[in-house]
Amino acid sequence: MAIHAHAHHEHAGDALLEAARLALVDSGEQWTGMRQSVYEELARHDKPASAYDIADNLSRSRGKRVAPNSVYRILDLFVRTNLAKRIESANAYLVNTHPGCRHDCIFLICDDCGKATHIDDDRVTGALREAGRDAGFTDVRPVVELRGLCDECAE
Repeated sequence: MAIHAHAHHEHAGDALLEAARLALVDSGEQWTGMRQSVYEELARHDKPASAYDIADNLSRSRGKRVAPNSVYRILDLFVRTNLAKRIESANAYLVNTHPGCRHDCIFLICDDCGKATHIDDDRVTGALREAGRDAGFTDVRPVVELRGLCDECAE
């Protein structure tokens, strides 16, 4: 089965931070110091991170308590503005390495190590959106998560 990928540029490091800042500002939101800190902390993780993980790490690095509720609000904003993706089954988040590109992701999550990655397949997510619309739903947002073992854990 061929995967129909979007033509998008994956960002990393400072380029990712700048792409995220621009995407947030373009959506009409402000890029604050706290939002930047949450984004940088989320970007450090190669596995989905919870709001509690991020709040704990920021509390340690800042030397004062950061409330998980504040982090949740920021993460929800990031999801709405396409800066992050939410792994529903884990109540955790991943940074979106191409924040300027809107599409539905199909997440692949390792049951052993917790690593998560995504693939883009417009045929699958488009069919799900269409099925939702055919059933009378509007503003359909496919959430697709596949669980299994990553290559390293399968060896």
